[in-house]
Amino acid sequence: MSRRRETRSALLFISPWIIGFLVFTAWPIIYSAYLSLTDYDVINNPNYVGLENYEELFRDPDVALALWNTFFFTIIQVPVYVIVSLALALLLDKAGRASGFFRTAFFLPKMTPPVAVGILLLLLFNGQSGLINEALSWFGIDGPAWTTDPDWVKPGLIIMSLWSVGSSVIILLAALRNVPQELYDSARVDGANWWQQTRKITVPMISGALFFIFIVNTIAGFQTFTEAYTAFFGSGNTTYSNDAALFYVIYLFRQAFEFLNMGYASAMAWLLFVIIMIFTAIQIKVSRRFVYYEGEQR
Repeated sequence: MSRRRETRSALLFISPWIIGFLVFTAWPIIYSAYLSLTDYDVINNPNYVGLENYEELFRDPDVALALWNTFFFTIIQVPVYVIVSLALALLLDKAGRASGFFRTAFFLPKMTPPVAVGILLLLLFNGQSGLINEALSWFGIDGPAWTTDPDWVKPGLIIMSLWSVGSSVIILLAALRNVPQELYDSARVDGANWWQQTRKITVPMISGALFFIFIVNTIAGFQTFTEAYTAFFGSGNTTYSNDAALFYVIYLFRQAFEFLNMGYASAMAWLLFVIIMIFTAIQIKVSRRFVYYEGEQR
C-alpha cells in the first residue's frame, strides 16, 4: 500500500514534466509524421498525398547538396572538436591552481548566443579585413576568402565551431581527474613516456567521456543551423556562398517557414531522424570494442 502511495506521489511531482513532454514533444512528433504524408502550406488544411513528399526527397538536388554539406561538416568537425577538447583538458589537468581560472575562461565562450557567433564569424573570417587573415599575414600567409570562396566556407565554419569547446573540456577534465594515479606511477616505473601513458592509460580510462562527447557532437553536427544561417542566410543575405553553407536543417527550415512547404519539411525531418538513428546505432555498436567502463566484465 505504501509503495502505491509513493508511486502516486512520484507521478504527481513529475506530472508537469509528463504533460509538457506529451504536449510539446510527443504530440508534435506524431503530428509531423502525419504532415509528412500531406501537402500542407499552413494556411489551408492538409491534403493527403501519401509518400509523394518522400519520393520528392530523392529527386530534389538541394536535398542532396544539403546532405553532402552536412556530412562533410560533421565528419570533419567532430574529430577535430574532440581532439582539441582533449588537448585542452590535458593542459588544464597540469595547470595546478590556475586550472580554476582557465576552466572559466574556456567555458565562457559557450555562453555566447549562437546568433552572435554567426555574426562574429563574418567579422573574424572576412577575406579582406578579418582578424584571422590579418594574423596569417604576420607569417607571410595570404589567407583565403573564408566567406566567399565555396571551398573555404565549411572549413571556416568548422574552425568557428571550436569557439564552444569549453563544455567538452570541462567534461574531459573531470574524467581525467578520476583516473587512478597509481596507474601512472606503475607506468613510469616501467619506463613509459608521456605519449605511451596517454595512449595506454589516459585515453582508455576516459573513453566513456570521449564516447559521450563524440556521439553528442555527431548529433549536433547533423543539426547544425544557427551560426551558418545567421552568417549566410540571415536578413536575405545573398552576398556570400550560400550553397556551400546550405546545411540540411537550414534547407528544412526554409522549406517550412520561408516556402511554407510544411508537409515536405516534415518528411525532411523524418529522414534526418532516420539518418541520426543509423549513425547513433553504428557508434554504439563500435563503442563496445573501444569504450571501457570501470567494473565492466570483459
